[in-house]
Amino acid sequence: MILVTGGTGLVGSHLLLELLRKGDRIRAIKRSTSQTGKVLKVFSYYVENPQEYFSRIDWVDADLMDYQSISEALLGVDCVYHCAAFVSFLPSDKKRMLLENIEGTANMVNAAMELKVNRFAYVSSVATLGNSFDEENITEEMIWRSIHTNSSYAESKFKAEMEVWRAVSEGLNAVIINPSVILGPGNWQTGSSSFFWNVWKGMPYYTLGITGFVDVRDVVMSITHLMKSDISGERFIVSSQNLSYKDVLETIAESLGKKGPVHYASPRFTSIMQKLDAIKSRILFSVPKIPEEALFSAHNSVRFSNQKIRNALGIEFIPIKDSIKYFGTLFLKDMQSK
Repeated sequence: MILVTGGTGLVGSHLLLELLRKGDRIRAIKRSTSQTGKVLKVFSYYVENPQEYFSRIDWVDADLMDYQSISEALLGVDCVYHCAAFVSFLPSDKKRMLLENIEGTANMVNAAMELKVNRFAYVSSVATLGNSFDEENITEEMIWRSIHTNSSYAESKFKAEMEVWRAVSEGLNAVIINPSVILGPGNWQTGSSSFFWNVWKGMPYYTLGITGFVDVRDVVMSITHLMKSDISGERFIVSSQNLSYKDVLETIAESLGKKGPVHYASPRFTSIMQKLDAIKSRILFSVPKIPEEALFSAHNSVRFSNQKIRNALGIEFIPIKDSIKYFGTLFLKDMQSK
């Protein structure tokens, strides 16, 4: 039996389908308020009989903050894919995010060790890796530095990853992947999938920041291959290409038949817009649309090396242009069906 956390998310839903296609017995943890219909929608992008696959999932209501419910969900489980995480760049969510991502992961690894789970995989993030100040590619060996530009999300994932490393030192047979920005279909208005929605609605501005991008299908391929290998106690960057946000937005615009961004949004310009947005949100008692923590990433240039996982597994990543073209087709179909 395989257990998956975060099954209703982008990575988790794609992972569920991949495991089901291989005939594995799957149990998936969800919150009582989670909408599993999103998983069925993702399945429909890839198979003609999504309900048949979906019906084979053993859904279990459990809270990662409740050790007892996690222990019960892990009964009879051989392998765990821990994909769940709370993601936010809003200051008001910092306390909750730190608590849930760190303590939730600690509960998962502790229960996995107590119940003698054979294999454990953790989906971390490149946000937990060290910073490069001389434009060299970031590798798995770089050491995290606590600096003011680190987001609260990065801090939460780094400390959650430390819980996995602590468990590895205590005997847990685990691997960690650190994906870059993950592109894929799902809820088009949240997370990295919202790139497509924002371009569709009209995105005239671009920044010159550079980062790594990866197809969600490559993330799933990487983690499932690692779980079938003899590799343990190691982490791997999962990233296809290092691209500018401008290039990615222009490619998405092309795939959707829309006009790409034409105006450069300088750091000063985005800072002013963020401050105005913050004032507006306070007046209207609404959620800010431009989180301050996200601005640094938009202008920062970081590059990631995928050499370690390519050497370990012999895999080749899908070119991001091909990924965007395919996901753009799925997005347009969804827009036409509304």
